[in-house]
Amino acid sequence: MINTASGRTKSANARIIAVKAALGCLLSWLWVSSCYAAPPSLPADIVWETNLEDPIFASPNAKRGGRFRTFITTFPLTLRLVGPDANGSFAGYLRANALPLVDIHPNTLNPIPMLATHWAFDKDGKTVYYKLDPDARWSDEEPVTADDYLYTIEFMRSEHIVAPWYTNHYSNVIVDIQKYDDYTIAVTGAVPKPKDELLYEYGLRPTPAHFHQLDENWVRNYNWKIEPNTGPYQIAHMRKGKYIEFDRKPDWWGDDKRYLKYRYNPDHVRVKVIRDINMAYQYFAKGDLDTFPLVMPRFWHKKAQGDIYDKGWVGKIKFYNDVPQPSSGMYLNEDDPVLADRNVRYAIAHATNVQRVIDTVLRGDYERLNSQYEGYGDYTNPAVQARPFDLAKANALLDEAGWQERDNRGIRIKNGQPLSLRITYYNSGHNDRLVIIQREALKAGIDFQLQLLDASTAFKQILEKKHQIAWMGWSGGGLSPAFWEFYHSVNAHKPQTNNVTNTDNPELDEKIEAYRKAQQKDARVALAHELQEMIHEQGSFIPTFKVPYTREAYWRWLQLPPFIATRTSNSVFDTMGSNGGLFWIDTDRQAELEAARSDNTDWQPSLIIDETWRR
Repeated sequence: MINTASGRTKSANARIIAVKAALGCLLSWLWVSSCYAAPPSLPADIVWETNLEDPIFASPNAKRGGRFRTFITTFPLTLRLVGPDANGSFAGYLRANALPLVDIHPNTLNPIPMLATHWAFDKDGKTVYYKLDPDARWSDEEPVTADDYLYTIEFMRSEHIVAPWYTNHYSNVIVDIQKYDDYTIAVTGAVPKPKDELLYEYGLRPTPAHFHQLDENWVRNYNWKIEPNTGPYQIAHMRKGKYIEFDRKPDWWGDDKRYLKYRYNPDHVRVKVIRDINMAYQYFAKGDLDTFPLVMPRFWHKKAQGDIYDKGWVGKIKFYNDVPQPSSGMYLNEDDPVLADRNVRYAIAHATNVQRVIDTVLRGDYERLNSQYEGYGDYTNPAVQARPFDLAKANALLDEAGWQERDNRGIRIKNGQPLSLRITYYNSGHNDRLVIIQREALKAGIDFQLQLLDASTAFKQILEKKHQIAWMGWSGGGLSPAFWEFYHSVNAHKPQTNNVTNTDNPELDEKIEAYRKAQQKDARVALAHELQEMIHEQGSFIPTFKVPYTREAYWRWLQLPPFIATRTSNSVFDTMGSNGGLFWIDTDRQAELEAARSDNTDWQPSLIIDETWRR
């Protein structure tokens, strides 16, 4: 009996072991099948596109080498691309080294390949397929793959980056990324868009997953870490408060690409911190900086004179471009109790004598900006015109708002409070402009207090919504205007968003959402026009100046292509970015010029005025 029982037990155990083994194999097979399932298939009727036909916009005569020396007026508060304090002036250098999937040709405005070699459009009107360039590399030589784009979604949606605009954009505008293989992806947006805008509206950049560790300490831990990028330059040296220097990457993967070759020629770019722009000009005049911006009339007409120009060692350029205009003006914080009154905002606009500034300190060089959205072709509403200086209207509006009384200085008073408002700005070169604005507003009983801060501190105050009036500008860009980030109420009453006016208008929200969802260009244009009218009626932005050109001085060891720059060049001597990197340093010519300076030998003076793209 015992033997029989024992035999039965062994037999049962064997069967159990066999079943477990079979189940284990099945589970293992299912796991492997799940992990290594065939990737999704691309649509059978997909039509890949590229563009290798547009003209090259750089010179084959460009020479590699040398150190380019430029300046900024404030040291950045962080080297992060996103999160708190990441929107300062230095961020432009970092973003210029983060290449997009597809870029816009700076002259034809056609799409051109960058990190993607090809693209295709889905029938749904909101999905774009991309073939990634297998040559693309991060700064640490890691390949750029589909996984880096998948990680962008995870990264941007994370609460740890503390970047509300990015979190919203990558949740509600770009809604999905699909990986087909290591070098093929699809990006899907929330709603269909016209094809000519789809690549821009739903474009994104990769994020190096191997570099980041997302947790609650990410903002602090990555404040000064140097992130790998895909562009030609990487930060190599830094002395906090003094300078940041970029080195050009040896054997950069983009060197031989059609729209990247012959560009980004200096081996080193040193960005020095010089907090006063007048001091920066002195550095330039001594030859310690290679270029200097002369857009401000007092520099063009007064400073840029003397021996270095008369002897031809330094040249001047005025180059007309054709770009969306920066939205320069006064941004009124509607959360301020005084500025919450629309009549007060309108009165400030009518008491702001922009034309007097143009006619005097600006010598008639600038033009009046009429709205926040000029230079976008059909999307710009020409019917929107800036409120003119009109003291009668300003006085009537302030009387209606209850500011009838005045003190012995003529400043209006309401309930014992003077009509005194702080204007925050960050460029000492604008002092003379603002003094005129201040004096003219006094005629209406408005007391403007001028608060000059360094750029980083000013941006911090403004993005934290602690300002009353911000004197600033946002750079224009893209094929169509952006409204959501600047005027939707979801971005109001909270820090680190671009709705710096704290506009909170349900009707405006509704129209912005309709604009974001519109599929056809004619519908989007019509909605854009309505939105511009509504923003004008809101009265929280007072447009000031537009400048349809760039003006620059440069030591003549710098060389340029025959066409000088491109249609969309904001600066002739941009070192990086979509249309930058066209100039080069001629070291032989530099030695000749230094010898001429030493011997006090004249060169032929040089003044270039290029109106190729003037409109």
